Amino acid sequence: AAAAAAAPAEGAAAPAEAVAAAESATADAEGADDGEDGEAASSSSKKKKKKDKKKPEEKKKEVKRKGGPGKGALAMMKAALEEKRILDEEAEAEQKRLEAEEEARINAAEEKQRIEKEKKEAKKLKEKLRRERQRQEGTLLTKAEKEKKKRNELHLEALRAAGIAVPSAQARDEEGKKVKVRYGSRARTNKQKQSPTEAGAEDAAAAAEAKKEEANVNVEADVAGADAEEDTAWDAELDDECGSIEQFTLPAAVKPLAGRPVAVETQKSKDSATAEEAASGSDEDDDEEEEEEDSEDEDDSSEDSSSSEESSSADESLTARERAEFRIHKRNQKFKEEQEKCLEFRAPVVCVLGHVDTGKTKILDKLRHTNVQDGEAGGITQQIGATNVTLEAIVEQTKMCKEFVKFDLKLPGLLIIDTPGHESFSNLRSRGSSLCDIAVVVVDIMHGLEPQTIESLNLLKNRKTPFVVALNKIDRLFEWRRNPQSSVKNTIAKQKLNTRLEFEERAKEVIVQFAEQGFNAALSFENKDLRNVVSLVPTSAISGDGMGDLIALLCELAQKNLSKQLAFTQRIHAQVLEVKLVHGVGMCLDVILVQGTLHEGQTIVLCGMDGAFSTSIRALHMPPPMKEFRVKNAYQQQKEVKAAQGVRIIGKDLEKSLAGTPLFVAYQPDEVDVLKTVQEATLKAALRSIKTEERGVYVQASTMGALEALLEFLKTSKIPYSGVSIGPVHKKDIMRCGVMLEHDSQYAVVLAFDVKVEREAQEMADSIGVKIFTADIIYHLFDAFTAYREAYAKKKQDEFKHVAVFPCQLSVSPDCVFNKRDPIIVGVIVEEGTVHVGTPLCVPTKEFVYIGNVSSIEFNHKHLEVGKKGQEVCLKIDHTGGDAPKMVGRHFEATDKIVSRISRESIDACKNYFRDQMTRADWVLVKDLKKTFGIF
Repeated sequence: AAAAAAAPAEGAAAPAEAVAAAESATADAEGADDGEDGEAASSSSKKKKKKDKKKPEEKKKEVKRKGGPGKGALAMMKAALEEKRILDEEAEAEQKRLEAEEEARINAAEEKQRIEKEKKEAKKLKEKLRRERQRQEGTLLTKAEKEKKKRNELHLEALRAAGIAVPSAQARDEEGKKVKVRYGSRARTNKQKQSPTEAGAEDAAAAAEAKKEEANVNVEADVAGADAEEDTAWDAELDDECGSIEQFTLPAAVKPLAGRPVAVETQKSKDSATAEEAASGSDEDDDEEEEEEDSEDEDDSSEDSSSSEESSSADESLTARERAEFRIHKRNQKFKEEQEKCLEFRAPVVCVLGHVDTGKTKILDKLRHTNVQDGEAGGITQQIGATNVTLEAIVEQTKMCKEFVKFDLKLPGLLIIDTPGHESFSNLRSRGSSLCDIAVVVVDIMHGLEPQTIESLNLLKNRKTPFVVALNKIDRLFEWRRNPQSSVKNTIAKQKLNTRLEFEERAKEVIVQFAEQGFNAALSFENKDLRNVVSLVPTSAISGDGMGDLIALLCELAQKNLSKQLAFTQRIHAQVLEVKLVHGVGMCLDVILVQGTLHEGQTIVLCGMDGAFSTSIRALHMPPPMKEFRVKNAYQQQKEVKAAQGVRIIGKDLEKSLAGTPLFVAYQPDEVDVLKTVQEATLKAALRSIKTEERGVYVQASTMGALEALLEFLKTSKIPYSGVSIGPVHKKDIMRCGVMLEHDSQYAVVLAFDVKVEREAQEMADSIGVKIFTADIIYHLFDAFTAYREAYAKKKQDEFKHVAVFPCQLSVSPDCVFNKRDPIIVGVIVEEGTVHVGTPLCVPTKEFVYIGNVSSIEFNHKHLEVGKKGQEVCLKIDHTGGDAPKMVGRHFEATDKIVSRISRESIDACKNYFRDQMTRADWVLVKDLKKTFGIF
């Protein structure tokens, strides 16, 4: 580079001299010009005017007379300047190139340092996981235990050096394969043939083996009795190096390191033992400790030569997985640190709980200025919904609360979740309460605490969720005067005396009921301890009284007591509320985003019916502010959604998703498998609730939440189901349900809850004989199916009533034979079972002689259809066979036992169609009669 720079410098020497000569000539010309100018200045003004009027040609001649530079000099000057410019540009380019190379070298060094740092951190995490696994397996040794083990190994080496045959830890055959050690089964040789030397060597070997066993026992005892302080020191050291792993913990059943091969330490050479002892002596230096661990790993891997290829491939896959786990752990830790420092609040999630018909949806309608409740089927909520309440709406609703107007509200809004109140929708109430930061329990002041209200309180108590109580329907108090423009305290104070007394009496009853459930409660404007005493806010969803007080109390409690919980962070916390089919869009997910930000195009990991799966977000739709999820609205498409919001996700394969499961976001491709492993644990719990049977009805619902509620209702009603689906009823659903026609036709039924039935599906169902029941209310659907089952059972009973024979055992009463021959009329005592009209009777002790069918039964001169156990009734028995009629005293005696003549067909008919009329005692009698008649 120096030589290259010198070459152009020598070539530029001559032009430089020319440039200097040109510059001196220019200076002389300028001096001459200055002299003439001085003379011109001393002349008169008339001469100046004449000089100005000279012609251009004369001026040129004058310049020549003054001796200025010629054309050659100017050309030489231009060439020199051009060459100088080129040289300057080359030097500048060379300087830029050198700077770029230096910058690239610095960047490469920084990148190398970053990679080495990541490798070091990953190695530390890997070592931590390995130690944790060894601690769980009981193979982790402390420093003292390692030293004791090394001393034992050195002692064994000394014995071997002395010529004493000491058996190794694991005997191996000539081929290097492991041979199972069998204690006490050694082939005994003839002691008489052994020489004294051999006997002495054998005794020495036995003594050495005994010493080794004793040393191993001591090591195990030391391991079992290790000091707890050393374990605590290990944990503290590891936590300081790699941080806590509480943010991301895999279930114990699916830990990725559970199947990792563990190398078994055998005896080592003296050099390796000495090196390890020297390394263990300097535990204060982390680098030396890591080198020791690396050397141990290398020794372990070299000893396990039989499965080197398999273990290497497994290590590669586990290393990639551990890298993803480490990245997720570091990201969650970073998000946690940012959340602690963050001053930005997210919207709190508020869940509305309570018994059916307490006014939960009506309260939200008053807040939103909507009419969702009147548009629901039967006026009851059967799906979970969410509403985004803006800050402007909160300010508008609370303007009558003078104290709250002065409050510095920092919350961006509220996300309110509305849940069903019916008994069958306990899954949706549980799902909503698991997400909320604070809850509103709606209580009807006229009825107090009701069953589903108590269930909601228990859910909140178990999750330790703060809540307030809306004491609703105060407008039903006698002579109540509405005043929504004022606070509820002033409104109550302006009521008549009888109205105030009624309110105070009913409020005290509710407070007592809360005390019975273990809660201290008081009216909100009388509560001095908001943290420990539940606040009761009197409200009216019809008149609007108390609505501002309720919203103000919610915002105040959330901002004051839940500030750390409401701090915004980018860590995703989201849960799938509903899986529904939207016309024109397809399968969608209604998701509650509690924390973080979702972006269009991100990869999400969901829990499905067949296992965990991943998909990408195609679109994010949000309802307009102050609008309900369940109501059809003009949804707004967003590129990103920031918590806390209710959002509808559109993507591929969403029909496999399970409602109530979490939603994870994979930022890197290798994180998908890790998150799938976490989802597998939640899948097992979700699938336990949906178990189909071989014979049962086919269930169809609009959403996953409605499907779960309907299945729970069918389970409590003891109605089996063989298949489930979400969305409209199609031909494929009818074909699946039609299989029941071959097994049990009473279950060839489709229960369609809040879905449409396609015309082709209805035509196919009519042609093959499948019944379809549709309803918008879950109880109507149950009533329709129950009526169908009763009609079906009655039809089958009428069809098989001549085949079914109920078991009975009769004995003739003394002196109660009123007619001995056809028809036989006798008085009997029903000892076992029940005797029905039409029951065939026989006498087992007389070769099962058939005596006829019961044609009528009388008790106290009244006709009966059934004679029950313990009754004395009179029977009229008609002979219906083709043989001769039987007679009492000839074919059988009055002292013989009479039983019903059963068969395999009659037993099956009773099982299938008359099971509800049979008791346990009847089935015991059937079992005895089967032995009597030889029925199998």
